[in-house]
Amino acid sequence: FGGSVPEIYQRLLVPLLFEEYAEDIACRVKVPAQGAVLETACGTGVVTRQLREKLPGSVRLVATDLSPPMLEVAQKQLKDLKAIEFRQADATTLPFEDASFDTVVCQFGVMFFPDKGKGYREAARVLKPGGSFLFNVWDSLSENPIPDCVTKAVASLTPDNPADFLGKIPYGYHDATAIESELKASGFAQVECVVLQKTSRAPTAKDASYAFTAGTPLLNQLNERGITEAAHTAAEKAMRERYGEAAVGAKMQAKVFVATMPA
Repeated sequence: FGGSVPEIYQRLLVPLLFEEYAEDIACRVKVPAQGAVLETACGTGVVTRQLREKLPGSVRLVATDLSPPMLEVAQKQLKDLKAIEFRQADATTLPFEDASFDTVVCQFGVMFFPDKGKGYREAARVLKPGGSFLFNVWDSLSENPIPDCVTKAVASLTPDNPADFLGKIPYGYHDATAIESELKASGFAQVECVVLQKTSRAPTAKDASYAFTAGTPLLNQLNERGITEAAHTAAEKAMRERYGEAAVGAKMQAKVFVATMPA
């Protein structure tokens, strides 16, 4: 998530995918007036804004991300808001004391943890007794037609070595039973999961396709294969064939988890 990716991510992917889910997950956060909330993998700050605007001003809000370039964009986007602590931090090795937060929030970030169990154990460690870990993950590509269309289009360019980042990482971790098992093994006492369907929208097919081919680490795979421009063209063509020339609207689906620590 470096180079040109953070700016394109903020400009195209945030309205395409993240804004509606950000409002949803922020509305699920319930903490005491003097409580503390930690956000991990905050990206460019779409959930951070929702949290700061919805939570009482007395609630401490700490927003972290592994990527300094993403944090820089988040700080620029949220410069109109006060009382947000930004920290560069790895969600699997958090620089915070035990039992220091009432809630940990992570929007579409756990899929990127190289060690999911370690990330869950760190969230459990920094939570107070009875605290909650709220996060969401994308459902499969078959339930998310826009990234599915992009994935198939770019994979067809190098069938022997397909650029499959989307299917393997952001859309590849969605087995609710397995996730619940990992969470309970990490110390959580109760886990709830809901499937949440919303509508993904973009002004044009090009905006929708370019958001994925240039605004995610899929771009790294395209560059490695020397097919970047061809992939932009192929993905846009596939999107136009599927959705036409007008504004794009399609189903998107995620799973929202609430994992609660023992009281």
